[in-house]
Amino acid sequence: MKRPGLKKASKRVSCSKRYKIQKKVREHNRKLKKDAKKKGVGKKVKKDIGVPNKAPFKEDILREAEQRRLKLEEEKEKKKLAKQQQRAQKRKKENAASSDRDTKVKKARKELPSQEDLVKQMVKQSDPRNSKKHFCSELNKVIDASDVIIEVLDARDPLGCRCPQLEEAVLKRGGNKKLLFLLNKIDLVPKENVEKWLQCLQLEFPVVAFKASTQLQDKTVQEKKARFATLNGVVDQTKGVACYGGGCLLQLLGDFANGTGRGGSVKVGLVGFPNVGKSSLINSLKGMRACNAGVQRGITRCFQDVHISKNVKMIDSPGIVAAQSNPKAAMALRSLQVEDKQETVLEAVRTLLKQCNKQQVMLQYNVPDFRNSLEFLSFFAKKRGFLQKGGFPNTELAASTFLSDWTGAKLSYHCKAPEKPSLPPYLSEDIVTEMQKGWDLDKLRKSNEETLRSVKFPNQASSIILLSKGPTAGVLSDSDVVEDKPAQGPTEEEEMEGSCANQEDDGVEEVSDADETDEPQIKTPVTKEPAKVRFQIPVPVNILSSVQTDDAYDFNTDFK
Repeated sequence: MKRPGLKKASKRVSCSKRYKIQKKVREHNRKLKKDAKKKGVGKKVKKDIGVPNKAPFKEDILREAEQRRLKLEEEKEKKKLAKQQQRAQKRKKENAASSDRDTKVKKARKELPSQEDLVKQMVKQSDPRNSKKHFCSELNKVIDASDVIIEVLDARDPLGCRCPQLEEAVLKRGGNKKLLFLLNKIDLVPKENVEKWLQCLQLEFPVVAFKASTQLQDKTVQEKKARFATLNGVVDQTKGVACYGGGCLLQLLGDFANGTGRGGSVKVGLVGFPNVGKSSLINSLKGMRACNAGVQRGITRCFQDVHISKNVKMIDSPGIVAAQSNPKAAMALRSLQVEDKQETVLEAVRTLLKQCNKQQVMLQYNVPDFRNSLEFLSFFAKKRGFLQKGGFPNTELAASTFLSDWTGAKLSYHCKAPEKPSLPPYLSEDIVTEMQKGWDLDKLRKSNEETLRSVKFPNQASSIILLSKGPTAGVLSDSDVVEDKPAQGPTEEEEMEGSCANQEDDGVEEVSDADETDEPQIKTPVTKEPAKVRFQIPVPVNILSSVQTDDAYDFNTDFK
C-alpha cells in the first residue's frame, strides 16, 4: 500500500504471508519433480563411451561410423530438397490455375453480355409485345378508339416531338376526331421560350401547358388516402410532386364532352414519342400510379384504359416508332437507336454534343474545356465519381448517365421557336378552323397563363440551347417497319476528330448539309492503310567548316 509521502508503494509484507508463499512454492516444486520422475524426464542420458582404445581395428570402425553418418545426412538433405521442389511445383500450379481462372472470368465478363442484357434479350425474344409491329398496331387501336387525341410534346423540343405521319393519319380518320397539343415538362424550359411555343402552336391546334408529377408512388386508392391523411389534407407542392395544368385539362375535356352530346363522356388517347411523359400525365391526373412510368423506353407496351373522372377516360399508348430516315441528332436525343442497339452510347453523346454550345455544357456540368466527346466523358466521370479499378474513368457509365439526363425530366435545355411559323402541307385553314371548334379557347388561354404564373422556370442562362432538327418521322403501318441490326461504335480516330467547335451568334454551331437532310446517305467503305511514322534524317554538319568567331578557342595552339 502506498503511503502518503512516498513515491513508490512499500514491498514489505507480514511474516505469516511470506512464509505461506514459500511453503506453497516448495509444494509446487515437489509436485513437479514427482511428475517428472514418473515420466522419466529427470533421468540423465547415459554418455556414449565410444570405441575403446584396446578394441582391434578401431580406426576402421570409426571410419565406417563416420561414413554411415555422412550418408544419413545426405539422404536427409535429399529428402528435404525433394519436399521443397514438390512444394514449389504445387505453388506454381495453384498460381497458374488461379491466373487462368481470373483471365477466363475477365474474358467472359468482356465477351458475354451482362445479366441485365441477357434478361432484356430473353424478355424481348419471349414477349411478342416488344416488337415494333406490335407497337404500330397498338397505336392504331388507340387512334381508332379515341374521340380526342392528345399529342404529348416535350417543351424542350416541341417541334422534334411532332410526328407529321401521325397528325395526318388522325386528320384522315373519320368520326370527327379532335387533335390537341399538350406541352409537357414546361418547368425545364425558360418562361419566355414556353410562351413563344404556345403562341406558335396555337395557330394550328389548341395547346395545353402542363407539368406532370414525377414522384407519385401510390399504387392503390388506400395508399393515396393514407398519404393525404398524413399530410392533414394539404397537398405537397414540391417540385417533383406538384402537378400544374391538370385542372385546366380536365375542365377542358369535361366541357367538350358536355357540349358535343356524346352522352357526357369522352375517350382521350395519348400519343407521342417515348419519354415525353404520357404515362406520367395519366398518373398526375389520377393522383396515383396507375401506369408504369420511367426513363427507359418501351415500358408501356400496349394500350391501357384509365378512368380519370366520371366523364373522362384516358387511353395510354406505346411510343411512336421512329423511322430510320431521321437525323442522328433526333434519334440520339431520345435514345431511340441506343435502345435498339443501332448506335453506341458514346456515339449518341458525341452526336448530342455537336448540337450544343460547348461553353453552356461546361457550365451546366461544371467540367473544364474539352476537345472531344471522349475527353468530356472522362471529365464528367471524374466529377460524378464513376471510376473503375485503378482510378480510370468509366466512360460507358458516364455516357449512359448523360443520356438519361437528356431523355428524362432532369436537364434544362430548349430550342428556339420559329419567328415566322407556317402551316405544314397536310394542314389548311379550313382544317385548323374545324379542329378548333368545340373548345373554349379564351378559357384555355387564361388557364395556361395561370399555369405559367404558378410554375417556377429556370433562368435563360442556365438552360442549354439545342438546335432542333424539325419534326421526327414516324412509322404507323406494320408493313413499313424495318428490322434493326446492331451497328459498331466509332473508332478512336473518329472520336478524336469529332470535337465540339465554337458556335455562332445564336449559341449553336453549324451542321453540315448531310446532317440536315432526312434521307440517309450511303457511304462507300474506304480502306485506310495504317499510318506510318516518318522520322526526319538529320543533316550532317561539318564543324570544322563552320564560320569561326573571334572568341572561338583554337585547340591546336596548345599542341604545336
